Formats: sequence, C-alpha cells, structure tokens
Amino acid sequence: SQQGCDPFSQTQRSKLQHRRARINQQINKEMRMRAGAENLFRATSNHKVKETVALELSYVNSNLQLLKEELEELNSSMDVYQNDSESISVPMIPLGLKETKELDLLVPLKDFISEHYGEESVLFEKEIKEFMELRQAMRTPSRNEAGLELLMEYYNQLHFLDSRFFPPTKTLGVFFHWYDSLTGVPSHQRALAFEKGSVLFNLGALHTQIGARQDRAALPGLNRAIDAFQQAAGAFNYLKENFSNAPSLDMSAASLNMLVRLMVAQVQECVFEKMTLLCSQNDFLARLQLAQEAAKVEDVYSLVHQTMTQPHVKDYVPFSWITMVHVKSEHFKALSHYFAAIALCDCPAASESELPEQEKAFLQFHVTVPEGPSLRVLLQDPEERRKLGKAHLKKAIMKHEEAMRIHGLCKILRKMDILQEVLSFAHKRSLSKYSEIDHEEDFFETGEAPDIHPKTHQKPEIKPPNFSQVKVTDLFHRLGPLSIFSAKNKWYPARRVHLRRGENGFGFTLRGDSPVLIAGVIPGGCAAEAGLKEGDYIISVNSKDCRWSKHAEVVQLLKSTGEEGVEIGVITLQGSEGPKAVDKKAVGMSSGSGMLKSNKENSRKSLMNSKSSTLLVWSKKSKRSKKSTYSGVPFTAVGDNEAMY
Repeated sequence: SQQGCDPFSQTQRSKLQHRRARINQQINKEMRMRAGAENLFRATSNHKVKETVALELSYVNSNLQLLKEELEELNSSMDVYQNDSESISVPMIPLGLKETKELDLLVPLKDFISEHYGEESVLFEKEIKEFMELRQAMRTPSRNEAGLELLMEYYNQLHFLDSRFFPPTKTLGVFFHWYDSLTGVPSHQRALAFEKGSVLFNLGALHTQIGARQDRAALPGLNRAIDAFQQAAGAFNYLKENFSNAPSLDMSAASLNMLVRLMVAQVQECVFEKMTLLCSQNDFLARLQLAQEAAKVEDVYSLVHQTMTQPHVKDYVPFSWITMVHVKSEHFKALSHYFAAIALCDCPAASESELPEQEKAFLQFHVTVPEGPSLRVLLQDPEERRKLGKAHLKKAIMKHEEAMRIHGLCKILRKMDILQEVLSFAHKRSLSKYSEIDHEEDFFETGEAPDIHPKTHQKPEIKPPNFSQVKVTDLFHRLGPLSIFSAKNKWYPARRVHLRRGENGFGFTLRGDSPVLIAGVIPGGCAAEAGLKEGDYIISVNSKDCRWSKHAEVVQLLKSTGEEGVEIGVITLQGSEGPKAVDKKAVGMSSGSGMLKSNKENSRKSLMNSKSSTLLVWSKKSKRSKKSTYSGVPFTAVGDNEAMY
C-alpha cells in the first residue's frame, strides 16, 4: 500500500506544516469566538452588553489579522522549497498543501453497506480501513513522483467511493474538513466533490513544490521545472473548469485563474532561462531573441500582477507574492532592454550577406520604430548602434532600480537575499555596460528607447491531469459490478428461488454477464412457476456468488444441476419492473451535494481513461447521466445476445 512521508519527521517542511497547523487552530478558535460574539451582538438589546461585545469583537479581529500575517510569513518561506545548488536562480513561488482533518468513515460506510446493499457490514471492515489508510497517507505526500501518484490513486478511489456510497439525493452525513492553503481558514462540506477538489488542488500544489525545488542551472533541471509548473497549471485549470461554488477561497474561480496565470508565468521564466543556457554568446539574432523572451516574461508577469491586484484577490494573496510578481515584471523588462543593448553594442555590425536576415528580425523587434536613421543604416553603423544601445541601457537601469525599490517595500522579501543578489547583480551589470559604452564627448541627449516586442519560441502548455496513468482497483468491488450495485440504484431484498428443470429446460432466457439478467420468462414454464420475473438479476447459484460471473459460467452452474434442482438468488431493481420504466432519480439532484459524471463501468478494472471525464460540480444544475437506466422492455423474441434455457 502507498505510504505518505512520515508526518512527524522534523524536516524544515514538516516544522512549517506544524506551525501552520498550530496557527490554523488558533485562527479556528478566534473565528469561533468571533461568531459567538457576533451572534450575541445581534441578539442583545442591552446597550452595555453591546459595548462589551463590540470591544471583544475588535480584539478578536485584530488577533485574526496578526495570525494571518504570521501565516503569510510562513507561506512565504519559499526557501524551504528552493533547491540547494550553489548557483543563483531566481526563486519561484510554490504553494503550501491544503491541510485536512482526520476522517473516520468506519461507521457511516458500514451503516450504508448494511442498509443499502443488505450485506454483512463487518465483512467489509478491511476495505474501509484500507481506504482510510490511503486517505491518511495522502495527507502528507512526499515531494516526488511517488507523492503525485499517491494523490492520484486516492483521487481515483474517490471516483469509486462516490458511485458506491453517495446517492444523488442524500449525503453520508460525514463532513470533509479542509483548510485554505493561503489563509488557513477552515471550511467543511458534506459534498464529496469538496474532497475531490481539495485533493486536486494538492496535486497542483505538489507540482509547484517539485518545480520550485529543481536546480535550474542546467538543462535537465530546467526541463523538469517547466514540466512541473505546466502540470500545476493543468491541475488548477481542471479544477477551475470542473468545479463551482467551492466553500474555500483558494478554490474560487478568481484564485484558480490567478494560480493558472502564475504557473504559466513561471514556465515562461524557465523558458527564458533555458534560452540563456542555449544561446551563443555574440550572435546578434540570438541576443535579439533573448531580449524578446525577456519581454515575454515581463508581459506574463504583468498579467499575473494585474490578476493579483483585483478586488477579490488582493486581500487574500500574500503581499510577498504580489510584490515578487511585480518585482519580476520590472526585472524582466530591464533584462529585455539590457539584451537589446548587448545585441547592438557587443555584436559586430552586419555584413552585406547578413543584412537581409538581421533587417527582417529587427523590423519586428521594437514595439514602435526607433527614431533616427533607417534600419539598414543603423545596423551597419557602429556609432548609431551604440547610440540606440545606450538608450536601451538607460531604460534598463531605470527598470532595475524600480525592481529594487519595490523589492525593498516588502519586509518578507527583504529577508530573501537570493532575490536581492539577482537584482543587484543585473543592475551592476547594466551600469558597468553603460559606463563602458558612454563616451566623455557624447553631447547628444540619449533618446527614449522603444519597448521590445514580446515573443517566445516555446509557448507554455497547460497540461491537464492524466488520471488514467495511475490504475486503481475498486476497493469495494466485492459489492458487485458498479453498473447495478451502486448508490444510485435501489433494489428489492434478494430472493432465493428453488428451480427444477422441466422437459423444456428452465423456461427463461438469459442475457449479458456480471450480473446475468433474466431477459424473458416463458409463461407457464418452470421459472415462471418458481416466481422468477423478467428483469431479475442472478446473484447466486447454489449459494455461489455470481455477481461478477460471466454468462457461460452461470449457464454451466445451471446445467450441472441434477434432479434435486437448483437454488437461485436474484434481485430486482426498483423501477425496472414495468415496461419502459425510467430512472426516477434522473434529474432529482439535491443542492450542495457533489456530483460525479462518468461512463458506467461494468468492470472494476477499467478506470477512467480521460474520455470518461470525471466532472465534479457543486452546483445543482447538472443533469444525471441517463445512460445507466435499465428499461425493462418485455422480451417477446430472443435478442441476438440472449439464449434460451
């Protein structure tokens, strides 16, 4: 069975998790006090009591504020997730995992097994415990492929749990508790969709931690980081598209939209770093390309910054994140101007043969055409190149200074010396280049350099989670094939029927397998007299369980009976008795309950290729799939796949 990493191992990360959990508990306590005080404030008409309560409320609110700030500092401990290599990489933003409370499902699932399935629930304790162990392990996944697989495995098991134990019209009565990954505020819901969504969120968060840990100084680490951030973007995007009305802020559409954009920006930043590794030193076109890649990174970070500063997101996202994203957009704008200057000043002027290609590239390089001579003259005249290069450097230096100023405004980022180092290194590099190309006899006023047109050679992909990569077996497969034995179907108590074979056989037609269906009963035959009905499913023959049995196996068991006859166990689905009966519950969907649509499976092995898209919603608009309704059509003739016995 899968293991989580030891939740108590005193690694830096688990200490962080413990501190987070402790602050979460305090926040919980304060929230309860606040709720109590607010109720009292509303209920009392006594002026003195109102004053006292108002005072208490302001105290509780300021306490909450302090706790949230402390939590934010924790969430900004990005260094815990960064790599240990010597080289400097700009830090990335990882997400903390959502915490959850332990959950005891033993009693609710046993009750459901005995009430709904009519089974001896004690016999399923092993499966229930196995499921709970999987959930426990999934709370602390290791930060690697195994941890991702563990979350995926649990998510896929939830698909089965949903089909087995969550009928469309009622809940199990269990609450799923999860803490917001950024604020630590607790939320709970009875809907299994909340549990699914939270696991999916953690899948995304774990990818961000894996991405932030990579050593991006070399290509393999960079490619792993790109992949991790693309997968994170895919998980958050899948969540945004398939969930609505989540009770916690981190899973709201606005937050998920922001997280997808943040991940895409981090991918774009890695693509830029990849280019700097692959780029040949003094090639003019390669330098232009680098400048455009940097402009693209600036572009995507500006979009993230815009998204983070929207009304509903701003108060919720850690200030350090907003600042870091803002710093990066200024920093990469500076770099785009720096590389433009390097292309112009450090690369030799164009020869006649290179001119057409360079001219073409330079035409699409600036957002607006630079002032001064034509491009052809500019590219061939070192002095004109120096002038424009100087204008680009002037702009670069202004932007470096802006990045450093913004960085200095955030107390948490000031402690992150890595970022400080990167910014100041880039600033010094631009300054020294400027003084190198600045001539004492320059009397011209350095012009305003136009911005660089953003362009990338590798567009970030949003990679949706591939649930089918982790195969799981339905833990509760002993309850029978899901096509029949599911939470949404109801059946009458099993009947045992004693059947003897007459001269014309048993007098029924059988169809299909797992479980085999009595498709027709011949009037006046042995089966009819024994009380078997069309639409009955055979679940046992001579007390051998036949729920999963193939057609041929059941026929073999029936044929091998002698004079004494055979005892058959059958069930009848409720609503399938009359001709053309329709599933009454097709649309009755109670609000607030989680919904999972998927193709019906007739085999416990087949699970979720991406086509059986697992859709989860909180809203009640969704229609239930009509595919699984069984219409008891009266069989006059024997169909293709039926046989008469």
